Amino acid sequence: MPSTEIQVVVAGHTCLDIIPTFPDTAETTIAALLTPGKLTTVGPLMTATGGAVPNTGLALHRLGIPTRLIGKIGDDLVGRAILDILRQHHPVLAEGMIITKAHPSSYTIVINPPGVDRIFLHCPGANDTFGADDVASHQLAGTRLFHFGYPPLMRRMYANAGRELETLLRRVKDQGLATSLDMARPDPASEAGRAPWPELLARVLPHVDIFLPSFDETLFMLDRPRFNLLERETGGDLIAAADAHLLRELADRLLSMGAAIVALKLGAQGIYLRTAKHLARLASLASWAPKDTAIWTDRELLAPCFQVQVVGTTGSGDCTIAGFLAGFLHRLPPEQVVTAAVAAGACNVEQPDATSGIPTWSILQQRLRSGWAQRPVSLPLARWRWEEENRLWRGPDDAPDV
Repeated sequence: MPSTEIQVVVAGHTCLDIIPTFPDTAETTIAALLTPGKLTTVGPLMTATGGAVPNTGLALHRLGIPTRLIGKIGDDLVGRAILDILRQHHPVLAEGMIITKAHPSSYTIVINPPGVDRIFLHCPGANDTFGADDVASHQLAGTRLFHFGYPPLMRRMYANAGRELETLLRRVKDQGLATSLDMARPDPASEAGRAPWPELLARVLPHVDIFLPSFDETLFMLDRPRFNLLERETGGDLIAAADAHLLRELADRLLSMGAAIVALKLGAQGIYLRTAKHLARLASLASWAPKDTAIWTDRELLAPCFQVQVVGTTGSGDCTIAGFLAGFLHRLPPEQVVTAAVAAGACNVEQPDATSGIPTWSILQQRLRSGWAQRPVSLPLARWRWEEENRLWRGPDDAPDV
């Protein structure tokens, strides 16, 4: 942990991923694996922390940003395993975790045999009880940014159209911090899937400076009929439908709800950035605001991913967010911030777990200066132009008011 004071607080969803490994000789159909009464031989057990708090928080820590983690766990074996993993990175990282005796820790059993889509057995546990009162004012004192992740997987945060989440983010803003928010896509048939997401976002986004959801999460929450239609048409590959018009349409709607900066994660296509038109909204981002706020006003950029050998994608979105926030805290211009975001995401997928691929900030910058090749973007970007000097796509300059 760097010796400087804490700069970022990462709060929200925390769990333990429990992953049995499968030998190459294992039967690979789910019916064969899960036959009642049958003993199926598996390999060594893998465990790893999961959720926004460990993933984004540990990635920021590895990038050299002094970070405090606030997640809620039970006083049980799973909770102790989570604390042990955090302490292996640095003892300070476990100090902000909340331990409750009233609820179990959250965990996910990941059944991932070769050649079969993963099955997740998830216990939400203490995450469902996380509320605004779990973040104490003294934990925010002296920090610059508050990031919250995965409210769709935390019942108190999405219940009552997000009133608890609004309370938390409003209090954080009142204490002078900048705020960022990440989402997760819930099961459409679940309680979270039926929540009134447009109403929730309209309530919450006035208190969110940087909104960092994925494209498919955004479409799910803002336009469910179109989400359902495109999911059928694309066979589930929704990003294939993310043309320039739809990206701008979704981002501008989020900006009109109150966010200052919207960054939509696009998987292997990169990250799309859209910012508020009005300088006053960006200038309100507290003391850590960019040196030149004007260069963040009314921007539309798309940064392609970098070419790597993909080993695993666990935590790639969370690490992309960490790269974005680290670049922002370094007060870089938007071109360099989105590039840092996709660079961190690329480093992540070079390893099978969520964070071990993330290097220090200086090593990440060295890699960016080395001529690292980028992947082509296959999205239709009519009237956009490629900027070779920045290695990104710049959108047209006729953006409507927001």
